[in-house]
Amino acid sequence: MGRRIILCDGAELARLWSRIGAGENEELVWIPREEEQRARPPGFRILQGGLQAEAVARLEPREGDGFAIVSEELAFVRAAIPAISKAAPEAPILVLSDRIRKEDLPEHSCLRLTGLRTLIRDDVNEEFDHLWNLRRVVELRALLGPRSRIGILLQPDPDPDGIACGYALRALLGRKASTAPLVSFGEVKRPENLAMVEALGIRVRTVTPPELDEFDGIALVDVQPNVFGEEPPARLRSVDVVIDHHPPRPGYDAVMRDIRVSYGATATILIEYLQAAGVEVGPKLATALLYGIKTDTQLLGRDASPKDVAAFAFVHAHHSPALLRRIERPALPVDALRALGRALSRTEVMDALHILVLGRVREDVIPQVADLALQAEGAEWAIAAGIVGRDLVFSVRNVGHVRAAGGVVRAVVEGLGVGGGHRSMAKGIIPLQSFREVYGGADRQRIRAALHDAFVKAIRGEEIRREEPLS
Repeated sequence: MGRRIILCDGAELARLWSRIGAGENEELVWIPREEEQRARPPGFRILQGGLQAEAVARLEPREGDGFAIVSEELAFVRAAIPAISKAAPEAPILVLSDRIRKEDLPEHSCLRLTGLRTLIRDDVNEEFDHLWNLRRVVELRALLGPRSRIGILLQPDPDPDGIACGYALRALLGRKASTAPLVSFGEVKRPENLAMVEALGIRVRTVTPPELDEFDGIALVDVQPNVFGEEPPARLRSVDVVIDHHPPRPGYDAVMRDIRVSYGATATILIEYLQAAGVEVGPKLATALLYGIKTDTQLLGRDASPKDVAAFAFVHAHHSPALLRRIERPALPVDALRALGRALSRTEVMDALHILVLGRVREDVIPQVADLALQAEGAEWAIAAGIVGRDLVFSVRNVGHVRAAGGVVRAVVEGLGVGGGHRSMAKGIIPLQSFREVYGGADRQRIRAALHDAFVKAIRGEEIRREEPLS
């Protein structure tokens, strides 16, 4: 890279640039207006002869040098570009202006237009964002710092976003697992999530609602109390902290509540806290947070905001690729592969639905098969179903530009079981007894037919009738 030659139009813009200061290998040049001949700003040389190719040539541009034109006057810029082009034909040109449009500029093979004051404003806005996040960190530490034991509560069967956020919150508070354990009402089940906690050395302790009384501080991350039922446990009706990116839910009190629905992952909020507080993010924590964003946004392809992208880039620079590979390639049990093989032998895509019925399997296998099933040609929806204990459990995936999966699943299970989820992934559970009473049995053929009929109608917004058992 050669020099940056900065051509400033007039004293005002030159003074602005002189306050910024000259960067490394940067030459500041001032083209004064008539009334400004004696007002040369510090650090600048005057371009004698004005905007002429001969004057620019006296700057002795060399191969690799680049020019910046700093001006709000179109006439100045239109004169400067051909002068530079004649004196240095191969030099790229950057125009910094908040008023000039690119279509008004003369042709040039290597020309870029950007803002001047808007660039400064963007930096100032970013610093204020850091300041507001720092204020949140100060509130958090003031609130939870004096507590002897803090329970960091995650959703049942915690997902990577929630696990990463709990891990990050503990780091932000400077706590250890003994005084700020990650707890959940349901154990970690999915292979990737089990691989995540094992690889990163994170323990998520399964507790019952009464066991929350052992904590004098409760913080919820990536979840809100009403997720635990319309009448959440008494200990969760008034909590200390809720940090989440899901839509706000009523019916509980929190001393500090930070809910940002425009974010694709709660991990992004915690990353911004860590950045604002200047907390060092090591490879394990960075890998956890990166994986949290990656899974919740499907690698920044679903509901990802510019904040998620910036946070992802930050932790990507600090994560461990080797740890990430260990997390993303969990072992699939042999019996699950056999169940998948049987399901695939009879598979077909009908009405853009790909349904795989696995029979009796381990619950963590079902969402993995749903992820795979969505890859079938012509599939916009994938449903993987299996029998777990006394329940029919199914995981749903879609391509993202169709109806929200969570709403569709709620319609499918209405009156029979429970279910819900996000726009492109969801889960449903129907007790086998209820399914048999409605559909006359629970063999693979009936399950496939019932789910196909119910999902087609729910996706179309039609009423699902269950008066007659399927034959």
